Amino acid sequence: MVVKVTNMAKSQVKIGVVHYPGALLSSVQGLAEQFYLANTICEQQGLGHVFKTHICDSTQLSEPWEELLKPLQVIVLPPCLDENIYLAPQPDLIQWLQEQHENGAIICSVCAGAFILAETGLLDGRTVTTHWALSEEFARLYPEVAIDSNKLLINDVDIITAGGLMSWVDLGLELVAQFTNSQIMRQLGKFLIVDTAPREQRYYQTFNPKMDHGDEAIVKAQHELHRNFQSTVVIKNLAQLSHLTERTFLRRFVKATGLKPTHYLQQLRIKKACELIESNGGSFEKVAAEVGYEDMSAFRKTFLKITGQSPREFKHRFVR
Repeated sequence: MVVKVTNMAKSQVKIGVVHYPGALLSSVQGLAEQFYLANTICEQQGLGHVFKTHICDSTQLSEPWEELLKPLQVIVLPPCLDENIYLAPQPDLIQWLQEQHENGAIICSVCAGAFILAETGLLDGRTVTTHWALSEEFARLYPEVAIDSNKLLINDVDIITAGGLMSWVDLGLELVAQFTNSQIMRQLGKFLIVDTAPREQRYYQTFNPKMDHGDEAIVKAQHELHRNFQSTVVIKNLAQLSHLTERTFLRRFVKATGLKPTHYLQQLRIKKACELIESNGGSFEKVAAEVGYEDMSAFRKTFLKITGQSPREFKHRFVR
C-alpha cells in the first residue's frame, strides 16, 4: 500500500488507521472518510484542516515512509472478523504499537482490535471494552485486564477502546470532540445521521448462556431453569435435581455459568421479555406477568439493570 505524505500544518492531528490482515475494510476507509468530513466542518468553522489520516499497512511498518509520519498522535486498530488473526497478531505490529505509545500516541481499538492491543501489555491494570460476544474469551485470555462490555466506549486518556463492530463511528466522533469541540462533533453526527447521545453496548446485548462447560449436572439444572423461567428459583430443588448438596451446586453453577442461579434466571426472564416486547404490542404489565414478575416495579428495575434502559425506552429504540 502506498502512503502519500504531504506538508502539514503543525496544528494538524495525525491519525494512523492500521490496515492489518483481516481488518474490516469498511472501518479502515470509513474512518478516513469520517475525518475528511470532520475537516469540512472544521474549515467552515474557521479551524482549518485539523485531521490528517494515514492508512498504515501493517506489512510495511518498517518502510522509510513511516519515519515521515512521526509523530502520530493517534493510532486506531479497526475490527477484525477472523479470530485466527486477532488471536495471533503480527509480532512486528505489537512492537510498533508499543513504540508509538512510548512516543506519545493515543492507541485505540475497535471490537476485536482489543485483543491485538492487549498483546502489547498496555491494557494491563486498565478497564477496557470489546464486543460483548467476545468479552468472555477476552477475560479468559487477559485476566490482568478488567473488561466492561456494557460500555460502548471507554476513554482512558492514552488508550481508547470501543466495543461493537460499528463502534468505529463512535470512536471517530470521540476523537473529533477531543481534538476540536463537542459542537463540531454533534454537527458531524447530524451530517452522518448517527446518534451522538450517550449509548451503552448492553442496549444491544442478548443473553447466550454457556452450555458447553462440560458439567452435566449443571446443564440439567440450566435446562430446568429454561423450561420453568416463570417460576421462583428454589436452590434446594435444583440441587436435588443435580444430585448435589446445595453448597456444591451453587459453587459448580457459578463456576460453569459465571452467574448465581437467581441472576441467571433474571437474565432469562429479561431476554424473554425483550423478545415479547419486540414481537407483539402487549402491555408491559402483560409482558412482566408472562416472564414471571408479579411486581411491575421489580420488573422495571431488573429490566433497567440488565439492559441499561427502561422497557419503554427499549420499545422506542427497537420496535418500529
